[in-house]
Amino acid sequence: MCGKMVIFTDLDGTLLSYDDYSFGEASEALELVKQGGIPLVICSSKTRREIELYRERLSNRDPFVSENGGGIFIPEGYFTKSPEAGVRHDDGYRVITVGKAYGELRDGLARLREMGFRVKGFGDMSVEEIVALTGLSPEEAELSKERDFDEPFVVENGTDEDRLRSAIASLGLNFTVGKYYHLLGDNDKGKAVRILIGLYRRELGEVRTVALGDSPNDVPMLESVDVAVIVQKPGGHYDHRISLPGVIRAEGVGPVGWNRAVKELIGKFCSG
Repeated sequence: MCGKMVIFTDLDGTLLSYDDYSFGEASEALELVKQGGIPLVICSSKTRREIELYRERLSNRDPFVSENGGGIFIPEGYFTKSPEAGVRHDDGYRVITVGKAYGELRDGLARLREMGFRVKGFGDMSVEEIVALTGLSPEEAELSKERDFDEPFVVENGTDEDRLRSAIASLGLNFTVGKYYHLLGDNDKGKAVRILIGLYRRELGEVRTVALGDSPNDVPMLESVDVAVIVQKPGGHYDHRISLPGVIRAEGVGPVGWNRAVKELIGKFCSG
């Protein structure tokens, strides 16, 4: 493996284009990742089923993190020293659950409506509504509804984010922001990434860790690695809510920036 390097990546707006959810503009770097035998760990707000679709398209066989750190999915046999405590076996994976059950989040969304917030979650939407909102294909919109640990939602009349945060905290829940608001438990991408980094280090010794993202829900992940990279949003700007010391600001929107940053990092860490 190239210098014992591990890459953690967000999908939407980072490895995938905001417009058409394509990773074609990152193909050069993806080929270098494959040639270098570098683990590419998807860490997304997407569901397990959505991520599995992209893992198939990417020919990816590494672990992945679903629904903003709610679940960690490790292919059986991937780590020889994988822990057994707190791990369940599910259809070829060892699964570590970090997030709250989806039913509790749906109950929380109903409570927010009782408090006067006009919130609408993916669980309230038809497949057609999700397609119209997100631009996903019908197949992917269907998969986006198969949720376990995270409820994406929109606020229909706009709201004071501080007031919303306080209301959610009063329910014993949390929220984060990616392309949409996300209601979740005591999980985030950083907690899941740190668990996986620990497993990689048990298996391989010291590893150099890289993470790439574009939105506030990526911050805990970016804070947990050696090298943090953010890519540009459509229009060529960076999310102003991300302010991390030492973060690399990749030039290029979404997969264009991802491609440039990963090629540079591989050139730096894997030369010779």
